[in-house]
Amino acid sequence: MDVKNAFLHGDLKEEIFMSPPPGLFPSSSVEVCRLKRSLYGLKQAPRAWFEKFRTTLLDFTFTQSQYDSSLFFRKTTLGIVILLVYVDDIVITGSDLQLIEQLQQRLKSSFHMKDLGPLQYFLGLEVHHCPNGTLLHQHKYTQELLSLAGLQDGNSVLTPMEVNLKLRQADGDPLSDPSMYRQLVGSLNYLTITRPDISFAVQQVSQFMQAPCQTHLALSVVFFDISKGHLVAACFFPQRILYS
Repeated sequence: MDVKNAFLHGDLKEEIFMSPPPGLFPSSSVEVCRLKRSLYGLKQAPRAWFEKFRTTLLDFTFTQSQYDSSLFFRKTTLGIVILLVYVDDIVITGSDLQLIEQLQQRLKSSFHMKDLGPLQYFLGLEVHHCPNGTLLHQHKYTQELLSLAGLQDGNSVLTPMEVNLKLRQADGDPLSDPSMYRQLVGSLNYLTITRPDISFAVQQVSQFMQAPCQTHLALSVVFFDISKGHLVAACFFPQRILYS
């Protein structure tokens, strides 16, 4: 689901005044406008919107996760419903279909909502629903990373790093500007959501974020070559899983 003009729903706790837009008052007027609701551009807008959304869910007897503040859930005799929110994008899933429908109606009555149907794309994760399960991959995200690193025409490789390779802090000359290295390694960390095969290797280069060297950068580039060779890699979750 998607919230239309999410930041306009937030309630302000402070008194905030703004200059009136052109044409509202005569040009010689010194009057100002007092805001009753948050507006885009206010520092308080994201916090005010999330607090309004959070309060709405708590009033509907949902529980906020103590491990992830953007995750909410509610257990019933028929199962569980889970809601994840990122700014104005909302994902709802669960086994209690009746509660899911009630939750959607509650949200639509409280905010301007748009139901986008079954989940297909969320924060770089692509979701494909199959008759026997769900396929999760990051093909588009990988292509964007290859473009960022300028490796669209590079050769693909199969293994992330040599066996028994030991990385050290002083491997090669220090990078004059480590910002690109940090961006690449951070992107690779997010890619491990659907690529657990490179998790260990990415963890190795993540140790040198503070002061990376040329060798560390060269190895991180190899990971993109691996990603290019596994563009069809994905995680498959069977439809029926029994939890104990």
